[in-house]
Amino acid sequence: MKIRVVSSKDEISSLGNSEEIVHLAFRPSNKDIFVLVQTCSNLKAIHIPSSYKKTISKSTQMFLEMQNIGLLEGDVWGHRKDINEYYEIKPQIFDRIEDLKTEGQNDEQILSRMGMETRLSKDLLKFLI
Repeated sequence: MKIRVVSSKDEISSLGNSEEIVHLAFRPSNKDIFVLVQTCSNLKAIHIPSSYKKTISKSTQMFLEMQNIGLLEGDVWGHRKDINEYYEIKPQIFDRIEDLKTEGQNDEQILSRMGMETRLSKDLLKFLI
């Protein structure tokens, strides 16, 4: 799974219709989020740093809920956008989640275990599970 990393509001208009998860590396305004949702009709989640998530208005959060778009908190650690515009979640992470499910662990146990094994945020892991 690939997460598109967007560094500025100017990049939003260049996104494709097929983007499903977008990480915003800047503090988005309500308008930026609205334009993002309009631009990416297949959007399933917006991933933003925790300090930025606290500044998202309740009305924007409600708008995203009505559109069935998740607002996920977290960072993309160690990603260099100058090399690749996508942050990739390796298939091994999905395999590991399936292995833990097969072992009979519930979602909370899987979340705790995967949180220790990866540097992915809790919200992103919940979304993947």
